[in-house]
Amino acid sequence: MERFLIVAPAGRDAEVIRQLLASAGLDAVVDDNGEILLSSLTGGLGAGAIVTDEALVRINKDRLGEAIANQPPWSDFPFVLLTRRGGTREGSKALEAIVNSTVLERPLHPASLISAARAAVRARQRQRLAAEYLTEREQAEKQLRDLADTLEQKVAERTRDLAAANDRLTAEIGERERAEARLVQAQKMEAVGQLTGGIAHDFNNLLTVVVGSLDLALRRCNDESVHRLIGNALQAAERGATLTAQLLTFSRRQRLSPIPIDINKVVSGMREMMARTIGPQIRIETDLEAGVWHALADPTQLEMMVLNLAINSRDAMQKGGHIIIRTRNVPEVPASLASELEPGEYVCVSVHDDGPGMLPEVLAHAFEPFFTTKSHGKGTGLGLAQLYGFAKQSGGAAKIDSDPGKGTAVAIYLPRTREQLSQEVVSRQDGHRSRRARILVVDDDDDVRSITAGTIEELGFETVTVADAEEALKKLRDDRFDLLITDVAMPGMDGVELARRARMSDSRLPILFSSGYADVQTFGEELSDETVLRKPFRVADVAARIQKMLDLATEGTSEID
Repeated sequence: MERFLIVAPAGRDAEVIRQLLASAGLDAVVDDNGEILLSSLTGGLGAGAIVTDEALVRINKDRLGEAIANQPPWSDFPFVLLTRRGGTREGSKALEAIVNSTVLERPLHPASLISAARAAVRARQRQRLAAEYLTEREQAEKQLRDLADTLEQKVAERTRDLAAANDRLTAEIGERERAEARLVQAQKMEAVGQLTGGIAHDFNNLLTVVVGSLDLALRRCNDESVHRLIGNALQAAERGATLTAQLLTFSRRQRLSPIPIDINKVVSGMREMMARTIGPQIRIETDLEAGVWHALADPTQLEMMVLNLAINSRDAMQKGGHIIIRTRNVPEVPASLASELEPGEYVCVSVHDDGPGMLPEVLAHAFEPFFTTKSHGKGTGLGLAQLYGFAKQSGGAAKIDSDPGKGTAVAIYLPRTREQLSQEVVSRQDGHRSRRARILVVDDDDDVRSITAGTIEELGFETVTVADAEEALKKLRDDRFDLLITDVAMPGMDGVELARRARMSDSRLPILFSSGYADVQTFGEELSDETVLRKPFRVADVAARIQKMLDLATEGTSEID
């Protein structure tokens, strides 16, 4: 900021002057054409300028005069003009009349130039100090004016605040009590989550044995009537697995497993369950658009969200009413959701009721965690917040339309996918039968280990089973396997630690984790959806996962590392 500008286009004058100033500890820069000088004048920059009379001829006088006139109010830029002795001084005299200048005739003694430069620096510093003082004074005066202008208003506001202090204190006490009640409820939910996490692990192990045994029986039996009985049992067992996942959703964030789904099929499959849950006082209808697109979402979580919305509608209609579940294609993002959704195509599923609706002040907070209009003990205020989080995590959005006395409609927008629906088809089994890949199965539950091995052998693979991680490491050291399938939660060394140690000896060994929902939450940082076989599983699930892991190993990839 305090550097000199040297405008001396003739010969080596500029460099000589710069070196002379540098010897005196003054910073300087050469300005060949005067452009830096013009910008410094209007910007209030620089300590001053040393200008030769040759330079005055090259600088546009009008531009120079305009720049001098447009200096900041505090600035009086100092010039040191170097003229030739005996030469013309018409240009310098004209400049003296309008600027703060010191004229030195050449040839001159170096001390004279240095003295003039230092004097210019001191003058410039005083100008800046004066500017700072004036700025601070103006700010102080403005603050005093503002205080004076608002003093009466502040006194009135303070008077009102004091008058309302008791009311606010009472309200704060009430809000604190409500916050404490919500905290207690949240702690209860956390305790329920921890309890159900342990229950889910054991329950999923039981269901794994049931589902696996039924699935194997279904494949080995040719009696059609027995097929129907086994099919019914399988549906009941899978519904039990779904209920376990639904219970855990209320207390902790679930790892979503989005797949291409037919929303019409999901909603249709829920009719019986919703009818039992909602009760006979509420009439449930569906309005499903034909040819609705496939959506990308977690089907279990979507079922939970739709069921929760139906329950909310039921609770709002104490004397009975009507619920309609609709699906439709959304070719482009609605204007009301333009800030929340990326451009593209979406599928919408919505739940409509003819209940009392929501007031605007309630609607404004409906998605906020712990906000609820239900009476104490009737709700946590997390349902709609979970819905919103599910929709956003799925790449979509959620929206509520409601008017007092006209009912409520809650819509979930999910991104469209052009992928095909997942099919439960056991593919390329014969190829694996021919190569007889060897698979090591590790699970501390005897029944689960047995049914897992039976399922794998049914697919044509050779299996070796062990009950704990230490024994598995011994097997891996003594023998060669094409795949390791291990439970996650086991006494002693868990499956994740087993995988780390196994890869230390064979980094290319593909590893598949067999786990219930609770384990995935506990070891979420270590596991990915691609490497987890969720309990309970069907034969088709096992075949698809083994196929993928073996293909990856054959291709030499390391996606599971």
